[in-house]
Amino acid sequence: MGKKLKGRWLDEPNEDDYVAAESFLTLIYDEQSTASFVKKLKKAEVLQSKAKDIFRASGLPLLGINNSHVKADQKRLVAGKKLSPLLLVRQASIGKVIIADGYHRLCAAYSLDEDASIPCKIV
Repeated sequence: MGKKLKGRWLDEPNEDDYVAAESFLTLIYDEQSTASFVKKLKKAEVLQSKAKDIFRASGLPLLGINNSHVKADQKRLVAGKKLSPLLLVRQASIGKVIIADGYHRLCAAYSLDEDASIPCKIV
């Protein structure tokens, strides 16, 4: 298991992924903290984490394929199209990981293979 989605990911996130991450993070953090996280994410190395572990660390629920964004990302994965790596921020104070960008992509990948290795940047 875990090999079904190998090769289905871009090497680096798209620039608009950082914009989306910034938009989301500004709901949680002030502008200065958000800018710092985004700057660090851009410099961070892409690592691999299992889909099921990212879910456990985030504490978020799994969105089903009834969600239009999840369904679209799942179709892209099945068709062999590459998706962007996830952008994650550690929130050590509560022992969680914030999915700054890529929640729908993670749900789509998990629905196909919970053991999938997902590329992500984490700060």
